[in-house]
This record gives sequence, structure tokens and C-alpha cells, in this order.
Amino acid sequence: MSVAEAVLYIVATPIGHLDDISQRAIQVLRDVAWVAAEDTRHSGKLLSHLGISARFLSLHDHNEKQRAASLVEKIKAGDNVALISDAGTPLISDPGYSLVRLCRDAGVRVVPIPGPCALIAALCCAGLPTDKFHFIGFLPAKSGQRQQVLKDIPAGVGTVICYEAARRIIDTLQDVMAVYGADRELVLAKELTKTFEHFEHGTATSIIEWLEADPQRCQGEMVLMIAPPAEKAADDIAPAVQQTLRLLMAELPLKKAAALTAEIHGEKKNALYKLGLSWSGQDE
Repeated sequence: MSVAEAVLYIVATPIGHLDDISQRAIQVLRDVAWVAAEDTRHSGKLLSHLGISARFLSLHDHNEKQRAASLVEKIKAGDNVALISDAGTPLISDPGYSLVRLCRDAGVRVVPIPGPCALIAALCCAGLPTDKFHFIGFLPAKSGQRQQVLKDIPAGVGTVICYEAARRIIDTLQDVMAVYGADRELVLAKELTKTFEHFEHGTATSIIEWLEADPQRCQGEMVLMIAPPAEKAADDIAPAVQQTLRLLMAELPLKKAAALTAEIHGEKKNALYKLGLSWSGQDE
């Protein structure tokens, strides 16, 4: 292989069930000169299971900036390198950003080997809106900082997704309730693709009760998903807001009238648009 063809592969690995690794990922891991891993001991077990003998280099939060430069030099010298994390897709709440950025700046080709990702696996099975979502990684460890992060999330971003450590999940659910209220719809996904995989749907209160009913439920990897706020029904929209919408609809297209009414009264544009549709007898 010529120097020009050497690349960095971003290789997704299983988040639980070992059979979820792709044939392409196995071939890449078998063929590369180096495997950069978050935890070489942990990843060594995976590769041993696959019957692969690899040359490992560690790349984690504490050494990434220093290690990235040497990896780029190896690639430029003709060695293919695969980057893997402990589980799932590298860079998604895992190390790798500095390395990929340095590769891009150095003109080194970066090739994705797609596969498992906990946030996508959780979202597609949660029964929450998937047309828009906002991933915030791991929340801060302290309650005040967690609540501030949640408060700072803009409106209209869709389903909010975060990862959380089992030891903090109840505290985090309490903070979610403090910021978004007791009625916000939530889904907690835990132990995805593993033996005790489970999706718990409800509110912060009901999920806390479910967790506290059995201490073993507060174990394992967790993904917390927060539904967007429910849109108001027409009966819940104040008469003054409805009057503004009617007046604007007389002069403007519905979409513009709904947007202006939402801005004036601080309401949700989609709810007003649907209300206007119902008045005009149109189908949504």
C-alpha cells in the first residue's frame, strides 16, 4: 500500500451484543497496522473474541492531543490506523475529535466504518419524535450545573437525548423534573443490546419509582430521552391569542400569521398553525 492510500478508519464497535459488529469492521481491524483504543485492555477482549491480533495504542481523554500527532505521522508514513472506543461509535461522547481534526488539517483521509451508536439505538425504539433531536452527551455531575444545561437547551430542538451514569440517574431525573415539570414525557433506555435491555416509559416520578423498586435497576449504561413539550390543544390557547391569530390571518398567509402570533404571545408556532388550519377547514 502506498503512502497516499493510508487512512484513519473510524470504526464503530458493539455497545453490548458482540454479534452487532459488521463484517467490514472486522476486516478493517484485521488489516490495519495500528488500532487506537480508548482502553486497550477492554478492546483487547473484543479483538480476542474476533480472533484478531492487533497492535494497540491507547488514545483517551488524557493523552489524545499528544498521541494524535504521532498517529498522524504513522498514517502519513503509510500505516493504516483504526480508531475505536470502548463501545459504539468513536467521538460520540468518546475521544477522537482532536485526532480527526488533526487528520483533516494534515490532508489525511478519514473513513467511517459505521455501526452501533447508543443514542440512535435508543431513539429509534423509544416511541418519541425522531424528526428532530438534540444530543447533549453526558450532563454535568453537579445538580446546579445540570439544571443550567437543561434550561439552556433552545426550544424547538425536538427530543433531547443524554447519556447518564447509573449512580446519578435518579438525581438527574429529579433535575429534569425541576426544569421541565412533573408531566414531561420521558423514556429511559438501559443496557441496550444486552441481556437486561429495558425501555421504561413515563414521567420523572414514575421512572424514579421504577428504579427505586429494585436496586439492580440502577445499574448499567443508560440513555435518557426527554420528549418535546406537548402542543397545546385549541381549548388551551388563550382567547386573546386566538383573536390575534384571526386578525392576522385576515391580512396574511396562515404560516406568517401563526409565526407572528407566536412571537407576540410567546406561544408555539405549530400549535397556532394547526389551529388556523382547523378554522379554514384545510387538511393538515
